[in-house]
Amino acid sequence: MTVLVTGATGFVGSAVARKLLAMGETVRVLVRENSDRQNIDDLAVEVCVGDLTQAETLKPAVRGCSAVFHVAADYRLWTRHPEEMMQTNIEGSKSLIGAALKAGVERVVYTSSVAALGINKDETPADETTPSSLEDMIGVYKRSKFLAEEAVHKLVAEKKAPVVIVNPSAPVGPRDIKPTRTGELIADAAAGRMPAFVDTGLNVVHVDDVAEGHVLAWQKGTIGERYILGGENLPLATILREISELVGRKPPRISIPHGVIMPIAYIAEALTRLSGGEKPLVAVDEVRMARKKMYFTSAKAERELGYRPRPVSEAFTDAISWFREHDYLG
Repeated sequence: MTVLVTGATGFVGSAVARKLLAMGETVRVLVRENSDRQNIDDLAVEVCVGDLTQAETLKPAVRGCSAVFHVAADYRLWTRHPEEMMQTNIEGSKSLIGAALKAGVERVVYTSSVAALGINKDETPADETTPSSLEDMIGVYKRSKFLAEEAVHKLVAEKKAPVVIVNPSAPVGPRDIKPTRTGELIADAAAGRMPAFVDTGLNVVHVDDVAEGHVLAWQKGTIGERYILGGENLPLATILREISELVGRKPPRISIPHGVIMPIAYIAEALTRLSGGEKPLVAVDEVRMARKKMYFTSAKAERELGYRPRPVSEAFTDAISWFREHDYLG
């Protein structure tokens, strides 16, 4: 049987597709007409052209599939058109899962994010049961993923949709072509382009471990449950120090208060709107999120799925090697 992967041209999706191919699965990928396909150019996959916002294009994508890995999402911390992100992340997910149900797909693995979860105020690692609400969600991306998860849970409860949810943290590793904000941070630190930083923290994980977690959720996950796929919780200062050591640079030592960065973010967003740029140097929501240390535990995935993330130093090493090889370090 065939398995479908959405978002396979992206960072996490391509890792999931590669993992499935390595297992001997027949893989079909859903891609938009104008997608950058360099992450799948070397993969023996069946390409199905479609769009999450065009429900009629999803029927041929899911036809004949035993499983669907819905990894695709509109992931931006700033956008001129928040309604487009909501449409893709919420309505697109509902349409895909609905099409999978009608096609008789046995299992759907839905890729959410730790962005949709609650955070403990005392900075202890949060888990799948940590309370959260829409009001806690900072920015349109986090709100869209929170509401999308709610919609998925509703489909499981009301339509018996066979969905398992995974919540990756901040993936790091090869083929981060855009790159993600975390990837930008690593590339900038490795290239010596980050003279200062803010006091924050995040959970970092190797992208290939996230891909492994998707497969484990498919094989062992309980329908309707969600599983955090994370790695290590690290302050940003520690992340920058480890990256600097790997490339033989001195780590940045200047910590900038959030209150100093916030006015810069407002100015950056205003200039981006006026200039027609793609994204600001730093976004207001990004600064707001940085006020909280986003620490999580993958204990549930480890206990129930057998998930075992590797040391995060290996993720940093692989990411730096790939960024260097593809001229991201300047």
